Amino acid sequence: MINNLLLIGSLLFIFGGALFAYNFFGKAGLYAVTVIATITANIEALIMIRAFGMEQTLGNVFFAVTFLVTDILSETEGKKEANKAVWIGVFTSVFFICMTQSWMLYTPSESDWVMPSITAVFSNTPRMMISSLVVYAISQLIDVQLYHLWWRFTEKHFGDKRRFLWVRNNGSTLISQILNTALFTIFAFWGTYEIGTLFSIMISSYVIYIVTSLCDTPFVYLARLIKDRKDRKLTSIAH
Repeated sequence: MINNLLLIGSLLFIFGGALFAYNFFGKAGLYAVTVIATITANIEALIMIRAFGMEQTLGNVFFAVTFLVTDILSETEGKKEANKAVWIGVFTSVFFICMTQSWMLYTPSESDWVMPSITAVFSNTPRMMISSLVVYAISQLIDVQLYHLWWRFTEKHFGDKRRFLWVRNNGSTLISQILNTALFTIFAFWGTYEIGTLFSIMISSYVIYIVTSLCDTPFVYLARLIKDRKDRKLTSIAH
Protein backbone atom coordinates (compact mmCIF):
# COMPACT_ATOMS: atom_id res chain seq x y z
CA MET A 1 0.00 0.00 0.00
CA ILE A 2 2.80 2.44 0.87
CA ASN A 3 4.36 1.99 -2.59
CA ASN A 4 1.01 2.74 -4.24
CA LEU A 5 0.61 5.96 -2.28
CA LEU A 6 4.21 7.00 -2.89
CA LEU A 7 3.83 6.52 -6.66
CA ILE A 8 0.61 8.56 -6.75
CA GLY A 9 2.27 11.27 -4.66
CA SER A 10 5.34 11.24 -6.91
CA LEU A 11 3.19 11.55 -10.02
CA LEU A 12 1.34 14.59 -8.69
CA PHE A 13 4.52 16.18 -7.36
CA ILE A 14 6.53 15.70 -10.57
CA PHE A 15 3.76 16.72 -12.98
CA GLY A 16 2.87 19.64 -10.71
CA GLY A 17 6.54 20.60 -10.59
CA ALA A 18 6.70 20.71 -14.39
CA LEU A 19 3.65 22.98 -14.48
CA PHE A 20 5.12 25.18 -11.73
CA ALA A 21 8.38 25.45 -13.68
CA TYR A 22 6.53 26.49 -16.83
CA ASN A 23 4.41 29.03 -14.99
CA PHE A 24 7.33 30.81 -13.35
CA PHE A 25 10.20 30.20 -15.77
CA GLY A 26 8.54 29.54 -19.10
CA LYS A 27 10.12 27.11 -21.54
CA ALA A 28 13.45 27.41 -19.68
CA GLY A 29 11.74 25.82 -16.68
CA LEU A 30 10.65 22.86 -18.79
CA TYR A 31 14.17 22.46 -20.14
CA ALA A 32 15.37 22.31 -16.53
CA VAL A 33 12.77 19.64 -15.75
CA THR A 34 14.04 17.66 -18.76
CA VAL A 35 17.58 17.70 -17.35
CA ILE A 36 16.42 16.65 -13.87
CA ALA A 37 14.16 13.91 -15.22
CA THR A 38 16.78 12.52 -17.61
CA ILE A 39 19.35 12.08 -14.83
CA THR A 40 17.00 10.97 -12.07
CA ALA A 41 14.96 8.49 -14.11
CA ASN A 42 18.04 6.60 -15.22
CA ILE A 43 19.17 6.15 -11.63
CA GLU A 44 15.68 5.29 -10.38
CA ALA A 45 15.26 2.75 -13.17
CA LEU A 46 17.79 0.52 -11.36
CA ILE A 47 15.34 0.14 -8.46
CA MET A 48 12.68 -2.55 -8.80
CA ILE A 49 9.49 -2.21 -6.78
CA ARG A 50 6.06 -3.82 -6.61
CA ALA A 51 3.11 -1.45 -6.75
CA PHE A 52 -0.51 -1.87 -7.83
CA GLY A 53 0.14 -5.60 -8.09
CA MET A 54 2.88 -5.21 -10.72
CA GLU A 55 6.65 -5.43 -10.68
CA GLN A 56 8.11 -2.29 -12.19
CA THR A 57 11.11 0.03 -12.24
CA LEU A 58 10.93 3.14 -10.13
CA GLY A 59 11.91 5.41 -13.02
CA ASN A 60 8.61 5.14 -14.89
CA VAL A 61 7.09 8.36 -13.57
CA PHE A 62 10.16 10.48 -14.24
CA PHE A 63 10.38 9.06 -17.77
CA ALA A 64 6.70 9.94 -18.23
CA VAL A 65 7.25 13.60 -17.32
CA THR A 66 9.61 14.01 -20.30
CA PHE A 67 6.64 13.25 -22.57
CA LEU A 68 4.54 15.78 -20.65
CA VAL A 69 7.28 18.36 -21.20
CA THR A 70 7.43 17.84 -24.97
CA ASP A 71 3.63 17.87 -25.23
CA ILE A 72 3.40 21.15 -23.31
CA LEU A 73 6.12 22.68 -25.48
CA SER A 74 4.47 21.38 -28.66
CA GLU A 75 1.13 22.85 -27.60
CA THR A 76 2.35 26.23 -26.33
CA GLU A 77 5.73 26.97 -27.88
CA GLY A 78 5.90 24.95 -31.09
CA LYS A 79 7.55 21.91 -32.63
CA LYS A 80 11.03 23.45 -32.71
CA GLU A 81 11.05 24.06 -28.95
CA ALA A 82 9.73 20.55 -28.24
CA ASN A 83 12.51 19.00 -30.31
CA LYS A 84 15.01 21.23 -28.53
CA ALA A 85 13.93 19.69 -25.21
CA VAL A 86 14.60 16.24 -26.65
CA TRP A 87 18.14 17.17 -27.69
CA ILE A 88 18.77 18.77 -24.29
CA GLY A 89 17.84 15.40 -22.77
CA VAL A 90 20.23 13.61 -25.12
CA PHE A 91 23.09 15.99 -24.26
CA THR A 92 22.35 15.55 -20.54
CA SER A 93 22.57 11.78 -20.86
CA VAL A 94 25.89 11.87 -22.71
CA PHE A 95 27.39 14.39 -20.27
CA PHE A 96 26.17 12.42 -17.25
CA ILE A 97 27.57 9.13 -18.55
CA CYS A 98 30.99 10.69 -19.06
CA MET A 99 31.04 12.27 -15.59
CA THR A 100 29.83 9.23 -13.64
CA GLN A 101 32.32 6.95 -15.35
CA SER A 102 35.17 9.35 -14.63
CA TRP A 103 34.43 9.11 -10.89
CA MET A 104 35.39 5.44 -10.89
CA LEU A 105 38.79 6.14 -12.41
CA TYR A 106 39.90 7.80 -9.15
CA THR A 107 41.65 5.86 -6.42
CA PRO A 108 39.74 6.50 -3.19
CA SER A 109 41.57 7.43 0.00
CA GLU A 110 41.73 5.12 3.00
CA SER A 111 39.02 7.11 4.77
CA ASP A 112 36.57 6.91 1.86
CA TRP A 113 33.38 4.99 2.55
CA VAL A 114 31.13 5.91 -0.38
CA MET A 115 33.09 4.65 -3.41
CA PRO A 116 31.85 1.02 -3.13
CA SER A 117 28.26 2.26 -3.23
CA ILE A 118 28.99 4.64 -6.09
CA THR A 119 30.63 1.81 -8.02
CA ALA A 120 27.72 -0.55 -7.33
CA VAL A 121 25.23 1.97 -8.73
CA PHE A 122 27.11 3.55 -11.61
CA SER A 123 28.91 0.48 -12.89
CA ASN A 124 25.50 -0.55 -14.26
CA THR A 125 24.52 2.94 -15.29
CA PRO A 126 26.33 3.14 -18.68
CA ARG A 127 24.16 0.39 -20.16
CA MET A 128 21.05 1.95 -18.65
CA MET A 129 22.00 5.42 -19.79
CA ILE A 130 23.03 4.39 -23.31
CA SER A 131 19.83 2.34 -23.67
CA SER A 132 17.83 5.27 -22.38
CA LEU A 133 19.71 7.69 -24.63
CA VAL A 134 18.91 5.79 -27.81
CA VAL A 135 15.33 4.93 -26.85
CA TYR A 136 14.64 8.39 -25.45
CA ALA A 137 15.78 10.12 -28.64
CA ILE A 138 13.79 7.78 -30.89
CA SER A 139 10.56 7.72 -28.91
CA GLN A 140 10.56 11.43 -28.04
CA LEU A 141 11.21 12.61 -31.58
CA ILE A 142 8.44 10.30 -32.77
CA ASP A 143 6.17 11.65 -30.04
CA VAL A 144 6.74 15.22 -31.21
CA GLN A 145 6.09 14.23 -34.83
CA LEU A 146 2.90 12.38 -33.91
CA TYR A 147 1.67 15.29 -31.79
CA HIS A 148 1.81 17.64 -34.75
CA LEU A 149 0.42 15.02 -37.16
CA TRP A 150 -2.61 14.60 -34.91
CA TRP A 151 -2.86 18.39 -34.64
CA ARG A 152 -2.95 18.85 -38.43
CA PHE A 153 -5.44 15.99 -38.74
CA THR A 154 -7.93 17.40 -36.21
CA GLU A 155 -7.55 20.95 -37.49
CA LYS A 156 -8.13 19.84 -41.07
CA HIS A 157 -11.22 17.77 -40.29
CA PHE A 158 -12.80 20.00 -37.63
CA GLY A 159 -11.53 23.44 -38.61
CA ASP A 160 -10.40 24.43 -35.13
CA LYS A 161 -6.76 24.61 -34.07
CA ARG A 162 -7.49 24.56 -30.33
CA ARG A 163 -9.96 21.69 -30.10
CA PHE A 164 -9.04 18.06 -29.43
CA LEU A 165 -5.93 18.75 -27.37
CA TRP A 166 -6.64 15.48 -25.55
CA VAL A 167 -6.47 13.59 -28.88
CA ARG A 168 -3.06 14.89 -29.87
CA ASN A 169 -1.74 14.59 -26.32
CA ASN A 170 -2.81 10.98 -25.75
CA GLY A 171 -2.65 9.89 -29.37
CA SER A 172 1.02 10.81 -29.61
CA THR A 173 2.13 9.64 -26.16
CA LEU A 174 0.34 6.28 -26.06
CA ILE A 175 1.74 5.26 -29.44
CA SER A 176 5.30 6.44 -28.83
CA GLN A 177 5.28 4.85 -25.37
CA ILE A 178 4.76 1.40 -26.89
CA LEU A 179 8.04 1.81 -28.73
CA ASN A 180 9.72 3.40 -25.71
CA THR A 181 8.68 0.60 -23.35
CA ALA A 182 9.60 -2.30 -25.63
CA LEU A 183 12.98 -0.95 -26.73
CA PHE A 184 14.12 0.25 -23.30
CA THR A 185 13.19 -3.01 -21.58
CA ILE A 186 15.06 -5.09 -24.14
CA PHE A 187 18.15 -2.87 -24.38
CA ALA A 188 18.47 -2.15 -20.65
CA PHE A 189 17.54 -5.47 -19.04
CA TRP A 190 18.21 -8.23 -21.59
CA GLY A 191 20.42 -10.82 -19.90
CA THR A 192 19.85 -9.25 -16.49
CA TYR A 193 16.40 -10.72 -15.89
CA GLU A 194 14.59 -13.82 -17.14
CA ILE A 195 12.19 -13.54 -20.10
CA GLY A 196 9.16 -13.70 -17.83
CA THR A 197 10.45 -10.81 -15.75
CA LEU A 198 11.20 -8.81 -18.89
CA PHE A 199 7.61 -9.21 -20.07
CA SER A 200 6.39 -8.28 -16.61
CA ILE A 201 8.51 -5.12 -16.65
CA MET A 202 7.35 -4.29 -20.18
CA ILE A 203 3.65 -4.78 -19.46
CA SER A 204 3.72 -3.00 -16.10
CA SER A 205 5.72 -0.11 -17.56
CA TYR A 206 3.24 0.38 -20.38
CA VAL A 207 0.28 0.18 -18.02
CA ILE A 208 1.94 2.88 -15.92
CA TYR A 209 2.52 4.96 -19.03
CA ILE A 210 -1.14 4.59 -20.04
CA VAL A 211 -2.17 5.90 -16.63
CA THR A 212 0.41 8.71 -16.62
CA SER A 213 -0.52 9.70 -20.16
CA LEU A 214 -4.16 10.04 -19.20
CA CYS A 215 -3.21 11.86 -16.00
CA ASP A 216 -0.96 14.37 -17.74
CA THR A 217 -3.72 15.66 -20.07
CA PRO A 218 -5.14 18.12 -17.49
CA PHE A 219 -1.63 19.48 -16.96
CA VAL A 220 -1.28 20.20 -20.69
CA TYR A 221 -4.62 22.04 -20.62
CA LEU A 222 -3.45 24.03 -17.60
CA ALA A 223 -0.18 24.85 -19.36
CA ARG A 224 -2.15 26.21 -22.31
CA LEU A 225 -4.18 28.38 -19.93
CA ILE A 226 -0.91 29.68 -18.47
CA LYS A 227 0.31 30.49 -21.98
CA ASP A 228 -2.98 32.23 -22.85
CA ARG A 229 -2.81 34.33 -19.69
CA LYS A 230 0.76 35.40 -20.42
CA ASP A 231 -0.13 36.26 -24.01
CA ARG A 232 -3.09 38.38 -22.88
CA LYS A 233 -0.86 40.16 -20.41
CA LEU A 234 1.74 40.92 -23.08
CA THR A 235 -0.98 42.13 -25.43
CA SER A 236 -2.44 44.47 -22.79
CA ILE A 237 1.00 45.88 -22.03
CA ALA A 238 1.67 46.43 -25.74
CA HIS A 239 -1.55 48.41 -26.03
